[in-house]
Amino acid sequence: MKNIKYLGLGFVLALSIIVLNSVAAAQTSSSTPDQSSLGDYARKVRKDPAAKAKPKVFDNDNLPTNDKLSVVGPAPTADASTTPAAADAKDKDAAAKPASAADDEQAKKKALAKGWQDKISSQKDAIDLASRELDVTQREYQLRAAAMYADVGNRMRNATQWDKEEADYKQKIADKQKALDDAKQKLEDMKEDARKAGVPSAMID
Repeated sequence: MKNIKYLGLGFVLALSIIVLNSVAAAQTSSSTPDQSSLGDYARKVRKDPAAKAKPKVFDNDNLPTNDKLSVVGPAPTADASTTPAAADAKDKDAAAKPASAADDEQAKKKALAKGWQDKISSQKDAIDLASRELDVTQREYQLRAAAMYADVGNRMRNATQWDKEEADYKQKIADKQKALDDAKQKLEDMKEDARKAGVPSAMID
């Protein structure tokens, strides 16, 4: 009876040992592939840079609101053309350009009017000179004629000479009168041209 009992106990013990060995073998066999897989993965990561973990990218959806955001790299430089001072300067330049153009146009008109005024003034001086020359010639003729007609004997003795002098005086007077008329007509033409050029009448007359 004791032999059967010991035999049964030995059988149970042997069965337990077999079961334990099977479990240990199963754990060993199951752990080996895992360790082999981890090694393969590590070697793959070292060889393939694309397999490395990608850096985290922040956008409006995942940007932290309660924490400070560290920015790596130099601080952005402000473009001089986008600063408020530059914008104000551009606005002032834009406002000054129309005014500057108007000033230039006004300066051109003034210069044009001044040029016409100078021409007209010179022509008036020429008219004054022609008028004085005509007046002097007429007076000379009148004095010479008065002296000649006052002395009848002298006129009779020098009738031929006087006729020649009288003809010369009359020709000079006619020439000077024509020069004066031409100068006056030239002045009127100048005034008309000045008006057509846009010069005010107050600056012409």
